[in-house]
Amino acid sequence: MLRAKPPESWLVKVMDNLDGVLVDHAHLERKAAQSALKLQRYNELSQDLHELTNIAIEELEHFKLVLNLLEQRGIELGKAISSPWISGMMKAVRKGLNEQVIDHLICAAMIEGRSCEKFQILSAALKTIDECLSEFYGNLVESEGNHYSSYLLMAKKIDESEAERRLDYFLDLDAELVVKVNDFPILH
Repeated sequence: MLRAKPPESWLVKVMDNLDGVLVDHAHLERKAAQSALKLQRYNELSQDLHELTNIAIEELEHFKLVLNLLEQRGIELGKAISSPWISGMMKAVRKGLNEQVIDHLICAAMIEGRSCEKFQILSAALKTIDECLSEFYGNLVESEGNHYSSYLLMAKKIDESEAERRLDYFLDLDAELVVKVNDFPILH
C-alpha cells in the first residue's frame, strides 16, 4: 500500500543509534496513546469510544515496555524529537467537521502503517545484532497493523468515498515526505 520506502540511510542511522531510537520510540508510544484519546472528542466517533480506549491502553502498554527496555539498558528517557514526517502529515489535516476527523484518522492510520513497516525492517536488521530487541520489534508489528486497520475503518464508516480520496492524498504526501533525509535517529 505504501508508495515509497524509507531511504536506506534511515536504517543505517537508526542502527548506529539504537539508544536514541528507543528514546524516540517511547515518546511515540506515549503520543500514540494521547492521539487515540484525542480522537474521542469527535462526535462522529462516539460509537468507537471503547475501541479508541483499547488502542490508547495498548499504546500505553507499549510505552511501558519501551520504558522497561530503557531502564534495563541504562538509557535516560530524554526529550522528544519532533518528526518532520509526522509534522508534515499532520499539517495536511483539514479543519471542519467530517474533514478533520477523517484526516486525523487517516494520519493516525498512516503513522501506525509506517510503524508496522519500520518495526519489520528493524526486527530483521537486529536479528544477528540484538536478538532481544529484534524480537521486541517483531512482536509489535501485528498490533501496529491492527491499529492501522482500526483507524482506516473508522474513517470509512464516516464517509467511505471521502476516506478513500483522502487516503490516496495522504499516501502521496507520505511518499513525498518519507524519502526526505533528516539527521535525527528517529523512527519516523
